[in-house]
Amino acid sequence: MKGLNERRQALLERVRQEGRHSLEALASQFGVSVQTLRGDIRFLAEKGMVLRRHGEVLPFPDRENIGYDQRQIVNEAGKRHIARQAASLIQHHQSLFLGTGTTVEQLADALHDKKGLHIMTNNLHALIKLSALECELVVAGGRVRRRDQDVIGGDAWRFFQRYRVDVGIVSVGGMDAQGSLFDYNDDEVMAREALLANAAYRVLVLDKTKFDLPLRCAAGQLADYDAVVTDAPLPDRLRSPLAARGVRFLG
Repeated sequence: MKGLNERRQALLERVRQEGRHSLEALASQFGVSVQTLRGDIRFLAEKGMVLRRHGEVLPFPDRENIGYDQRQIVNEAGKRHIARQAASLIQHHQSLFLGTGTTVEQLADALHDKKGLHIMTNNLHALIKLSALECELVVAGGRVRRRDQDVIGGDAWRFFQRYRVDVGIVSVGGMDAQGSLFDYNDDEVMAREALLANAAYRVLVLDKTKFDLPLRCAAGQLADYDAVVTDAPLPDRLRSPLAARGVRFLG
């Protein structure tokens, strides 16, 4: 996978194939210091590829995408930062689409001081937090993806087709080095395409664990968005041509 050096790739495969290891045992197996090994594990954990816990490293149970509870703890501080930055783009009394994902859920907390919002979402985690706000709130109906507690696919596509809003805010599963965006399945892409098609201003929230992470399903380009909000700077080779076209970057 792009972004991993040879040792980190071998380390990732060892953990995936053999399961739980202590940091000391892995350092010995790879002939490096525990301090060096910790750096490798920190990198993989920030990418959402392994779990760190009390001197051990564990594999995630499913790489199609990890469970929602696990995603909530991956780069939580970075996602909160992104949420605050994204909230600064929202004005009182605007209408919003909010897509799925843990970063968008964090945004629901960051909107507490906005008045008179009209919000449509297929993100049931965000819905719970949004219910505490003084806003008009509409939720997608249909088949619930129980693991993530959201509505995707055709039901979400039809839902987002029914409205036109000022701002649409979404996340994606990954981005490659060329700025192409990806996700884990077609249902997620379908829902997002309808959301973006009916939003006047389109915002992508993208935490650093999604960088250099190409996945199975193509999900557009950075150039599809009016604003991109991150917790780490994007490379100049991606930012410069997009900024020249008017894309705004916050981070």
